[in-house]
Amino acid sequence: MPIYEYRCRACGGDFEKYVHTSSTAVACPSCESDRVMRKLSVFGLKTESAVATSMPSGGGSCCGGGCSCH
Repeated sequence: MPIYEYRCRACGGDFEKYVHTSSTAVACPSCESDRVMRKLSVFGLKTESAVATSMPSGGGSCCGGGCSCH
């Protein structure tokens, strides 16, 4: 699903828009100007390894090492 981020050059507002094709006309939802530019966007990707490495190790709760059950 191509959802793009835009900035309106007329009012300075930022918005997102689902665009079917690159030739689809885009207008600012606030001021309705067609003077918009597409912003460079980044995206996030969640994987199992990222979840496992971002979890804290030890301390505080059961199975985290804080209750001495392991």
